[in-house]
Amino acid sequence: MTRLNLEHIIRAAGTIADDPDLVVIGSQSVLGQFPNAPAALRISMEADVYPKNRPDRSDLIDGSIGEDSPFHRQFGYYAHGVDASTAVLPRGWEQRLILVAGENTRGVRGWCLEVHDLAIAKLVAGRPKDLDFLRELVRQRYVQASTLTARLNDTSLPEGTSSLIAKRLSALTVEQG
Repeated sequence: MTRLNLEHIIRAAGTIADDPDLVVIGSQSVLGQFPNAPAALRISMEADVYPKNRPDRSDLIDGSIGEDSPFHRQFGYYAHGVDASTAVLPRGWEQRLILVAGENTRGVRGWCLEVHDLAIAKLVAGRPKDLDFLRELVRQRYVQASTLTARLNDTSLPEGTSSLIAKRLSALTVEQG
């Protein structure tokens, strides 16, 4: 996915949901802060989004421009309608959102996760693809270990996962060297 693709999804999803504000919480939110992110961070062909003011319309987005939709078949990328609880995020993430707006979004504002908040969500999710994404964020020096540690300390974690997630972060920190 490219930044232009993300802007297209923001425009389409905001129009479908009749909401001028769309939150992007998946891996492709990296394009908010880093519009020219390397290909290794742009592998996903989906953008996880929800209407900020009308979250009940996420299913409408998913049904209209989601996976296997005519939109997906035509453009090769799609929106995945989610909700705010999809990602585990640090306190204060809403105040750090990165605005994506302009001619290509036609009045719809896309609000993308700040890269450290995105990294925490991926760290908590912990799937192999999430950890690969995190390693690339580290390799590109898009994230700093001290900021990740602070954000992790500001995150309410699912019961029983604190030590596992701390180990994942420690492993990433060692890789960052």
